[in-house]
Amino acid sequence: MDTNNWRPGQAEPAMDTADWRTQWPLDYRLRIVNKMLDELDTLMRHLPVSGQEGWNELRKIAVRFEEKIYTGATSQSDYLRKISLKMLTMETKAQTAMANNLPSNSAEAQ
Repeated sequence: MDTNNWRPGQAEPAMDTADWRTQWPLDYRLRIVNKMLDELDTLMRHLPVSGQEGWNELRKIAVRFEEKIYTGATSQSDYLRKISLKMLTMETKAQTAMANNLPSNSAEAQ
């Protein structure tokens, strides 16, 4: 899949009036993927990622993750909760990694 031209709705479920997805505007999914990518962009500044190739791989991961959550979510709130939890987890891990990579103050004090 060409993730640069990815558009929501490529794997839409059948129209079922009881399914929350039928009430969800299609552009919301794209907005969420873009928000995830904005967060990833911020994290990439602090993590070793190899330029454009690394960015493209992260984009593919974000799209696959969103599709998986969208397909498996039982409601809009379940979808948003799962996306939010994953983003929080990634941010926490990145902050921990950054803190572990800072030079020790005790070495500088000597």
